[in-house]
Amino acid sequence: MTDTRAERTHRQLYGVEHSDELRESLTSGAIPVAVYGLGKMGLPLAATLAETTGNVVGADVDPAVVDAVNAGESHVKREPGLDELVAETVAEGALTATADPREAAAAGAVHVVIVPTPITDDHEPDYSILDDVVADVATGLEPGDLVIVECTVPPRTAADRVRPALEEASGLERGEFGVAVCPERTSSGRALEDIRGAYPKVVGGVDEESTRAAAILYEALTNAAVIRVSDATTAEAVKVFEGVYRDVNIGLANELARFTDDLEIDVREAIEVANTLPYCDIHEPGPGVGGHCIPFYPYFLIDPFETDAPLLEAARTVNDSMPAFTVAKLREEFAAEGVDLSETSILLLGLTYRPGVEEIRASPSLAIAEQLSGAGATVYGVDPLLDSFETFDLEALALEAVYDSPFDGVVLVTPHEEFQSIRWADLERESGTLVVVDGRDALETEAVAGAGHRVYTLGSDASGGDREDASGGDYGGGRGV
Repeated sequence: MTDTRAERTHRQLYGVEHSDELRESLTSGAIPVAVYGLGKMGLPLAATLAETTGNVVGADVDPAVVDAVNAGESHVKREPGLDELVAETVAEGALTATADPREAAAAGAVHVVIVPTPITDDHEPDYSILDDVVADVATGLEPGDLVIVECTVPPRTAADRVRPALEEASGLERGEFGVAVCPERTSSGRALEDIRGAYPKVVGGVDEESTRAAAILYEALTNAAVIRVSDATTAEAVKVFEGVYRDVNIGLANELARFTDDLEIDVREAIEVANTLPYCDIHEPGPGVGGHCIPFYPYFLIDPFETDAPLLEAARTVNDSMPAFTVAKLREEFAAEGVDLSETSILLLGLTYRPGVEEIRASPSLAIAEQLSGAGATVYGVDPLLDSFETFDLEALALEAVYDSPFDGVVLVTPHEEFQSIRWADLERESGTLVVVDGRDALETEAVAGAGHRVYTLGSDASGGDREDASGGDYGGGRGV
């Protein structure tokens, strides 16, 4: 249903009054939408917009992604409902894809950008992908068009970078087109649910008209509220603040977990009870923070601006140190058994950064595997979600193969559901006691210890499961929140 530029004159969102008529034009397909980036978040967004408007063209530089979408197939795995939605919207002609972003720019009146803004090795935002897409959008930008940035970017990006670049490249003047920010608030594994209304949408424009026009789009898209904030920078800050909050909170939980042995308590239990107060919400500790969001968003404030951010930097330091802390605890447990870490074979369970999500970026398992190998240990890894293990410094095993080789130690990094079926009594020990470090408090401690293994749970167990609590049960089995 994609229209040419000439066929859709006056079918715009920006600078046009009569909201009811605009909503009807939008949902009837009269206002074409272009989505730039068909990745894990971009394809669910494009498909949902196609479901809502009936007229979406998605652009992606990967020809394989484009071919899959045009064939009615989703390349994004483990996203409930997405396969069916892509097939349905493509069959109806509501969704098409192109490998040429300029073709999408020529067709679209609303341009939604959802591409990565990665961090360089020096912790600086890398705008190169965003800049390229903005340049492509400018080639087809016409008066009345609306450009929406959904990707997470440092605050002031839309006002200071996107709008000036569009003005310069398109020849249009300020006020002839709109620029707004609506940060994506979705998680892998529940993208459609989140887009359709799990949380309020946040919209803010570089001018009041941009905010109004963007709100019309998202009010049609979601069942949740649409919150109009003061400007685009505020909308950008909302998303960054959300990620920074989580990073700092996890950093607090991880630092508290380090007191487990000194205090001789289950810190996770203390956190859980502390959280019964409504103004306390401490997150869970763990072996590190991974993914393409939380570990990087603090640098969207730390690097681009002159204001000092010692708290954000400290949280990053704590969270980045947790893989080393995990390895240190493993080393201590081996020392208690009279074994040197350099003489051991270690099995890592879970290599992705989050259960059920096929994503390894910044996963703690990367650093844990590297540090164990550097210490002289032989490292093996299991992850039922991954097909490739080239990035890891270890030997990959299938889950069913863990019973075929003896190990000295096991580290649970990411608690995939498949690990619940592990037969701990059938794991063969290289020599002496098998040392198990549970980084997520996800194992049934009694079952593991009952198989004769030595268990240490980060944040819970101060003595390898040897101490009892006041009720007579095994200490360290309390669940975190």
